[in-house]
Amino acid sequence: MLKRLLFVVIFSLLSQPVFADDSRVKVELPDMMREHMLSNMRDHLLALEEITRFLANQNYDKAAEVAENRLGMSSLNLHGASHMGKFMPKEMGAIGTNMHRAASRFATAAKDAELDGGLNKAFSALSEVMQQCVACHSGYKVH
Repeated sequence: MLKRLLFVVIFSLLSQPVFADDSRVKVELPDMMREHMLSNMRDHLLALEEITRFLANQNYDKAAEVAENRLGMSSLNLHGASHMGKFMPKEMGAIGTNMHRAASRFATAAKDAELDGGLNKAFSALSEVMQQCVACHSGYKVH
């Protein structure tokens, strides 16, 4: 089931049409801030990979720990959210905040999956995290 879900997610991301007319909002950042943001996003992607691997191995507590510490509300200081937010459009910042909140909700759902043996709520919560990633990357590009 996990392999199928991962295939569907990856296929849907890769099969999105690419248009020459990129209508995403261009977000201008100072070089240092741009590199910081891109580094954060690469870590977010790595964290998502680790989370799905831990779920596949039924290590729900570890999946929850990665989610909370690297993506959730507890990660805001790690990612420098307070100084990054002023450079983003308001709507982009809201998407980021929604992603961090969704990751914290996922952490709770992952811990609960270990108790009740059900992954449906955990995968649903993880999907909410990834929906925020897709929304941001579909609407904005960093330069």
